[in-house]
Amino acid sequence: MTGDTSDPVEYDVVVVGGGPAGAAAAIFTARYGLDTVVFDRGAGALPRCAFLSNYPGFPAGIDVETFQAMLADHLETAGAELIEDSVVAVERAGAADGVADEATADGTSDDARFVVETADDRRVHADSVVAAAWYDGSYLEPLDDADAMFELHEHHGEEHERFDPEYPDHDGRTPVDGLYVASPADQRSAQAVVAAGNGAHVARCLLEDHRIAQGYPADIAAHYDWLRPASEFTGEWGDRDRWREYFENEAGDHDLSDERFVELRERYLDRAFETKTGEDEVERRTEQAQHRLLEHLDDEYIRSYLDDSVAVASDAGGGEPP
Repeated sequence: MTGDTSDPVEYDVVVVGGGPAGAAAAIFTARYGLDTVVFDRGAGALPRCAFLSNYPGFPAGIDVETFQAMLADHLETAGAELIEDSVVAVERAGAADGVADEATADGTSDDARFVVETADDRRVHADSVVAAAWYDGSYLEPLDDADAMFELHEHHGEEHERFDPEYPDHDGRTPVDGLYVASPADQRSAQAVVAAGNGAHVARCLLEDHRIAQGYPADIAAHYDWLRPASEFTGEWGDRDRWREYFENEAGDHDLSDERFVELRERYLDRAFETKTGEDEVERRTEQAQHRLLEHLDDEYIRSYLDDSVAVASDAGGGEPP
């Protein structure tokens, strides 16, 4: 994408901030299939950390530079676009072009709710925006609910305006339809691992709302991003009719037409059966994942580890490997 404002690019989701919260949110929405872009210029809190020591899965910790590279790699793998740029304004689609909200004379699709403008003069249309930049929320001021978003905050004896962390609800939803907040989120933005979990949770709430808007009954609209072992599709659960029965029972009362209900039910079943993962696929993914991790390790450390392993084997009487 270029900075040409004459031809706005359209996304399903724009995520503002590519730290742990924003990356986690974008990974969930992109893996679901929503066209997702992340704007990040590296001005978040994470670069101020000397070394990340408490993130689960890294027993000895991980340096921040490698961790950020792995976040970017994961975004790309999930299908999200990561752009080094910062967002300066989020406005209502239509209102940003001086026309009524429902108008689309500027080329905005019927679904787009927002126009997002960046420091490098990019202009993007989006159906949903996830705020995930902990340091500033001023880019949201053009929205019609801005007065409720900001509060006066006293810091070291001086008052300044800041984004109110209590403006979104605990799930990141806001009174502005399509706007979600993963950060700033008060104490849920205080540690990288907490921020990542909050970002993922907010994204799941966004996906739930997206599915409800498509017509899914609320009781079955929650999305779970996981792969199931093939063993879970044996017996009665290997039969699509059993899944149809489950869907119909969980859906309960609804106002959908029979045709639309069947369409959504079969889409739900298709997604469920796509998660079926056999042992060969697990092995393939495991090998791929190990190699992907190695790509982020310094070759010097890999050689050092191999040398140490040979030395340990030699001391144990095993000698060098053939």
